[in-house]
Amino acid sequence: MAELVLTSADQGVLTLTFNRPDRLNAWTDAMGRRYFDLLQEAEEDSNVRAIVVTGAGKGFCSGADFQTLSALQTGSYDETPDPRPNTFPTTIAKPIIAAVNGACAGLGMVHALACDLIFTAEDAKWTTAFPRRGLVAEYGLSWILPRLMGQQRAMDILLSGRVFTGAEAYELGLANRSVPGDSLLATAQEYARELAIHSSPASMAIIKRQIWNDWNVTLEESAKTATQEMLASFTRPDFAEGVASFLERRPPNFPPLY
Repeated sequence: MAELVLTSADQGVLTLTFNRPDRLNAWTDAMGRRYFDLLQEAEEDSNVRAIVVTGAGKGFCSGADFQTLSALQTGSYDETPDPRPNTFPTTIAKPIIAAVNGACAGLGMVHALACDLIFTAEDAKWTTAFPRRGLVAEYGLSWILPRLMGQQRAMDILLSGRVFTGAEAYELGLANRSVPGDSLLATAQEYARELAIHSSPASMAIIKRQIWNDWNVTLEESAKTATQEMLASFTRPDFAEGVASFLERRPPNFPPLY
């Protein structure tokens, strides 16, 4: 059984589904390698303008597979890790929306938060889990969480490793929307279609890069770069089409990213 299922792009939206439902889509190196490959292929596909990532069955991703963890503990792990970091999705030039349908734990939570937007089922179960497994805040979560939810809330989530619902994830600022589980995927896909139809691919790529990169720079540096990007945007066909479509009161026909 394929560990990842790809749904052909529909109106510019590609859906990727983690597909190990019997293991709540627990993460393996093979699954991760395939996931990153498919993201890279989607970035290069002119038919894809937005990507939705979800899980099959009752989980989004329940974290690292325990067989992998056991092998690491005993020293018997012999797979060559993928050189791409777990933050790789942040480098993809197209928006990625996580549709968290169920269990989202540990490494699974890392991969949800590496997406650009997060929609969650109200009753999805979230947890960092790390301290309850004798582990630390992995793969940048100690950097990401305080920026999304504030230091005190991040301390709570990371130190306790407690389980919380998708509804609370929304209240804490980790998710853009919390919706009933039976409407989650359709809601995320509809939002992605809005991006695909109405937003310039070039603009989205640059805005995504600005947001992820600007966490590391001062306001002055961000404003300087934004001015350069704005001047460059005036020369692109996307700007002319955006203005024309507004004046003509019609949907825009933006060119693909590549």
